[in-house]
Amino acid sequence: MLIALSIAGSDSGGGAGIQADLKTFHRFGVFGTSVVTAITAQNTLGVHAWSATAPDLVRAQLDAVATDLRPAATKSGMLANAAIVATVAEGIRRHRLAPYVLDPVLVATSGDALGDPDVVRAIADRLLPLATLVTPNLDEAERLTGAPVRDARAMEIAARQLVARGAKAALVKGGHLEGELVDLLFDGREVHRFPHERVATKDLHGTGCALSAAITALLAQEQDLTDAVAAAIDWLQAAIAGAPPLGAGRGPIDLF
Repeated sequence: MLIALSIAGSDSGGGAGIQADLKTFHRFGVFGTSVVTAITAQNTLGVHAWSATAPDLVRAQLDAVATDLRPAATKSGMLANAAIVATVAEGIRRHRLAPYVLDPVLVATSGDALGDPDVVRAIADRLLPLATLVTPNLDEAERLTGAPVRDARAMEIAARQLVARGAKAALVKGGHLEGELVDLLFDGREVHRFPHERVATKDLHGTGCALSAAITALLAQEQDLTDAVAAAIDWLQAAIAGAPPLGAGRGPIDLF
């Protein structure tokens, strides 16, 4: 059985972070392992508190997994501070973990911040050059590039900039676009657009985590990057449409 690794924060509500990643890995038939970078107290109503894991413990978790349960593909999500980013980057290089999907989780679906202010620069400097694919939403793309990203043309410019800064490919997600939705992938050579319809629902908790985890699982199975992105987007649309009525706020999608 193939193994995938998630390096991310824990979501006590079970809809995002490590919990969503492990459920998604299982859905795609790979064995999930994890490195917990933060513990959050959250539910469908928002993030009530969070605490970062000590960098030494992040390093120990990563070493333990990589030396015994070597992943065929790795992803990262919430990385709470620059010290954790540096630790993760060093571990990915030292253990030569590839392919690597970088989901630059900076803000939760609820709007709550999930990292210190210095995380953006650390991610751009240390993790982008290691990434097989980076998967920012519009807000994250703006913070990583320093320029507004509010339409399809700006999405393409941002994707090209992220690749120019070291990522092998960039998928800019258009879930916050007005009007027609499109996700845009620049693979270093070509631009691929994935248009899809907006699902009328408030239950979108964990969509970014699930999408990057699905792509990671498919890359572990040695799927072509563009095919993996397309399949993951199609699955995510169905998961959003089938979201179960859980919680009083923004509920999780159907990860199964």
